Amino acid sequence: MQSLLDLFRLLPQATIMSSFDNTYMNLAIAEAIKASRRNEVPVGAVIVLRSKNEIISTASNRVIELKDPTAHAEILAIRKACQVMDSERLFDCDLYVTLEPCPMCAQAISFSRIKRLFFGAADQKGGGVENGAIVFNAKSCHHKPEIYGDIMAANSEKLLRKFFKDRR
Repeated sequence: MQSLLDLFRLLPQATIMSSFDNTYMNLAIAEAIKASRRNEVPVGAVIVLRSKNEIISTASNRVIELKDPTAHAEILAIRKACQVMDSERLFDCDLYVTLEPCPMCAQAISFSRIKRLFFGAADQKGGGVENGAIVFNAKSCHHKPEIYGDIMAANSEKLLRKFFKDRR
């Protein structure tokens, strides 16, 4: 079995950069690789307490493993972060995720009051941020984070394409 480092080496060299945002997105990609190894859709998430540049949770999809349709990377990361922060609100937190969140995850992001959302690949079919339901534009949305899409998207897209190609 290939090591995580070996899989990382397969990604384009431009992926590994020194800025915090790229570092956190690289960690989200590492989580996505873990999900893929478990035969889960390769989506990874990282939540960072921005004031301290401290990672407070990481997660990857576990829908099949947990037999739970809500066990998306974002939901699991939010749950862990709320426990770490001992709060249902994540006001000073940023979420890095490899795929545009679905409508369910976008609602959880809103309810948890995450400050900034960084995501990799757009999800034309199931997205809920820039595609599909566009949850944050709904009148019923209580909080809209700052949104930064297309962050290292090629790497996330590559993982997703390989995952689905291998299953066809």
